Amino acid sequence: MADPGEDAFEKLVAVLNYPMYVVTTRAGDVAAGCLVGFASQTSIHPPRFLVGLSRKNHTFRVAAEATHLAVHVFDHEHLDIVELFGSQTGDTVNKFDRCSWHSGPAQMPILDDAAAWFVGEILERFTLGDHVGHLLAPVDGRPPSELESWVSFSDVQHLEPGHEA
Repeated sequence: MADPGEDAFEKLVAVLNYPMYVVTTRAGDVAAGCLVGFASQTSIHPPRFLVGLSRKNHTFRVAAEATHLAVHVFDHEHLDIVELFGSQTGDTVNKFDRCSWHSGPAQMPILDDAAAWFVGEILERFTLGDHVGHLLAPVDGRPPSELESWVSFSDVQHLEPGHEA
């Protein structure tokens, strides 16, 4: 029988429609990226952002050697890029061969179709259950040009992930 607290928690988070991010990184010559739902601003002064990466994920293994992460948000017009990064694994597919990107600040792969993005220096890594938190200090980015309708969980909940969470 499920724990009542866990059951209530799972039912609550199942109805939340939080933003989804595509996070990319690079360590040496290896670029990686994945769809991330566990991410949030954590501080205003100084500005900080937390990204949780699954330990089972190819991007997690690359990020373990990286100094920075790039965090992207997408509008619905480019849902195909979000689906690429959410349904394929870098263990078997080079996602960057299937989309337009360029090398940005700290040599991070920046996805050209993103509505907005920032690159953050990884300040700390710490365990968050089955994910590892990466605390970021923003170093550069591109804000949205207008109010957009961002891709959120309800837009991608049908995807079969490239890896289990």
